[in-house]
Amino acid sequence: MLTRDEQITRLLDKQAITELLYAYCNAADRHDNVKMRQLYHEDAIDDHGGFFRGPAMDFIDHLPEIQQSMRILHHNLTTMNIAIDGNYAEGEIYVLAFHQALDENGEPIDVLIGGRYLDKYEKRDEVWKFSYKAVLADWVKISEPSTVRLDHPFVAGSHIGEPGPGDPSYASFRLLTLGKPPFPA
Repeated sequence: MLTRDEQITRLLDKQAITELLYAYCNAADRHDNVKMRQLYHEDAIDDHGGFFRGPAMDFIDHLPEIQQSMRILHHNLTTMNIAIDGNYAEGEIYVLAFHQALDENGEPIDVLIGGRYLDKYEKRDEVWKFSYKAVLADWVKISEPSTVRLDHPFVAGSHIGEPGPGDPSYASFRLLTLGKPPFPA
């Protein structure tokens, strides 16, 4: 049985990993590749299936090309199964990810994916980062053409999110800024 101090350490470690996961979603949705790079260890591996398999830093180098056709990204984490053993952890993280992308003719399509991240994390120099990330799709719903209507009168005058530094969140926040990781740099 864990001591109270060990339980507190485990809770703090799980919270740090949870914040890492949330930062990953934010970096992906905002196309913030500076932030994304800071979430992986230098020797980490990323397996995004058909998009990319290999060193995570190479994956991040290719993100601008991969994201070029993606007008909207919206990642939502649900069930998080995280197991920790010292400075090593594993996570099976359920994700709902909406993508609006342009097809080969430049027309928008909607892709809603229900899947899981199969992650491995390591705490080095007291900081948890990804050492391995694989993306698994359990189901996919595609709408061609897109059913998203940001020009509908119902949302007239609303703040509309967008990838990159033009997103309204960057003008609103001082602490949650472009390129800032969830942990001390």
